[in-house]
Amino acid sequence: MKLKRGRDYRRGRIEIIPMIDVMFFLLVTFMLASLAMQSLNSFTVNLPKGQAEALKHKEPVTLTITQDKKLFLDKTPVTIDTLAVTLKGMLQGQDQGLVVAADTAAPEGAVVQAMLAARRAGVEHFQIAVKRE
Repeated sequence: MKLKRGRDYRRGRIEIIPMIDVMFFLLVTFMLASLAMQSLNSFTVNLPKGQAEALKHKEPVTLTITQDKKLFLDKTPVTIDTLAVTLKGMLQGQDQGLVVAADTAAPEGAVVQAMLAARRAGVEHFQIAVKRE
């Protein structure tokens, strides 16, 4: 005579739908956190492509030159005449370096004039912003 168990045992199942929900939540959380960690001190310009090392400065001052010769220091509009005065105030107590983000269509003369004005303000090191290939 065969005795029947009082209770049937079933194998456990792994529910995949809640796991997918958690993974999407984590993905969105990390994407938003990584966007918040980016330094967005310049306007969007069409950067030239090239090989470049990663920045070693904490929060560098960015000089942006657009294709229509407009100048910005960390999103603050400046002119060639006011660039040196504004830059001196921004560089006090910091490393004397400047990141130059010039549009590929920006005239070279405007870029050189802006860099010379920054040199008069006391900038010692220039870094050119490029897109990685």
